[in-house]
Amino acid sequence: MDSITTAIAAFEETLVTPNSRFDLWLKGNPKALTSEELAGYKLFKESGCVACHNGPAVGGKSFQKMGLIEPYQTTNAAVGRAAVTGEDADRFMFKVPTLRNVELTYPYFHDGGAATLTQAVDVMGRLQLGRQFTPEENVRIVAFLRSLTGDQPKFLLPILPPSADSTPRPIPFDK
Repeated sequence: MDSITTAIAAFEETLVTPNSRFDLWLKGNPKALTSEELAGYKLFKESGCVACHNGPAVGGKSFQKMGLIEPYQTTNAAVGRAAVTGEDADRFMFKVPTLRNVELTYPYFHDGGAATLTQAVDVMGRLQLGRQFTPEENVRIVAFLRSLTGDQPKFLLPILPPSADSTPRPIPFDK
C-alpha cells in the first residue's frame, strides 16, 4: 500500500501545470490575461470565492460545507466526510477542489451535478455566497477560471512485450 501511495503521489506531481496564462500574469506579464479575465478575477476575489479557493492550487486544501446558504439538492446519497468520520457535523462537508485546469475536469461537484462551468459558477454563487451572478458576471468568472488551464503533460505508454510462458506472473494480492 505504501508503494502504491508513493507512486500515485509522484504521478499527481506531474499533473501540476504552473504555466497557465494566469501564472504568466502573476509573474508580471500584463498582457497574459484579457480584460474580461481580469474582471472575472476581480469579481472572484470580491465575491468571496477566495475564502475557499485560495493558495497556489486555487483550492484543494480544506473541507467546506456544500450548501452553506441554501441546501444543495442532489439525488446522490453522498453525505461528504460524514461517510468517513461518522460525525454528523461532517454531513455535506466536501473537499474544496483545486481550480487549476478546472475547464478540463467536468462534470463538476462531488456528484457531477453541474455539466458546465457556467452552471457551476451559478450554483456556487447561490449556495455558497448567497449571490445570483448576472449572466455577464458569470461569463467573466468563467473566463477567469479558463485562464487557470496550463499545458497538459504528455504521457507515453510503455509498449510491453508479448506474453509468453516465461513471462513473470504477478503476485496475487491475497498473499
